[in-house]
Amino acid sequence: MKKMAKRILCLACAALLGLCGAYAETAPQPVELIVFAAASMTETLTELKAVYEAEHPEVTIVYNFDSSGTLKTQIESGAECDVFISAAPKQMNQLDISANPEVNTAGLDFVLQGTRIDLLENKVALAVPEGNPKGIESYDALVEGLKKGDVLLAMGNSDVPVGQYTQKIFAFYELNEEELAQSGVITYGSNVKEVTTQVSEAAVDCGIIYATDAFSAGLQVVDTATKEMCGQVIYPAAVLNITKHEEIAKDFLSFLTTEAADAVFEAVGFSPLHAE
Repeated sequence: MKKMAKRILCLACAALLGLCGAYAETAPQPVELIVFAAASMTETLTELKAVYEAEHPEVTIVYNFDSSGTLKTQIESGAECDVFISAAPKQMNQLDISANPEVNTAGLDFVLQGTRIDLLENKVALAVPEGNPKGIESYDALVEGLKKGDVLLAMGNSDVPVGQYTQKIFAFYELNEEELAQSGVITYGSNVKEVTTQVSEAAVDCGIIYATDAFSAGLQVVDTATKEMCGQVIYPAAVLNITKHEEIAKDFLSFLTTEAADAVFEAVGFSPLHAE
């Protein structure tokens, strides 16, 4: 009787181990999905990370937030990246073999064809510190202040999309950036967050940033640039062909076009474009 019981126990244990082994073979393997995204998306994507990971417990989203130019350089230099979201088409085009060769001058091929979408639109905003000490109410007023030399403006570097949009605004008003910089009325930031911080800390009289960054920082926006002034602010997104997790990367990008993601983006001032 004891031998029989022992045998039954052994068989039960063997069966249980077999089930555990089968589960181990079918259970999803942990994945780190690396997403390079424009610094202006820090708050929204951080919020969406929690939502996605709750629905996909086997996936951990690892973000790298910086200026789109810096991220583009890191990608072409060999950094691991599964999904890239740029604050302007230029940096995405420079990695896309199907883009105009006059933009992708190096013939870089990093975008997984068929995955690229225009995800969001933003606005280029003129933001001021609390209380608006200089009483700047518009881009027109900013231009007059810059010409007189009594306004200090923060803007992005020339390799940063927000800086490039600012340069277009200067061109629209026929302002000479080099002369303004030499006269001491411009300070620079290596990404939009640095420019935003200068405005938040009242280190400058105003700054040209994205409307979404102004919202997240609680800054007052006194004007937004029109399409004629600097064009549309489009955020393209794509899975990269160097990804080791193609299906999960595609799924995450698809998640960013859902109604739940749209609500998070719209709450800070982004306009979803994928449905258009």
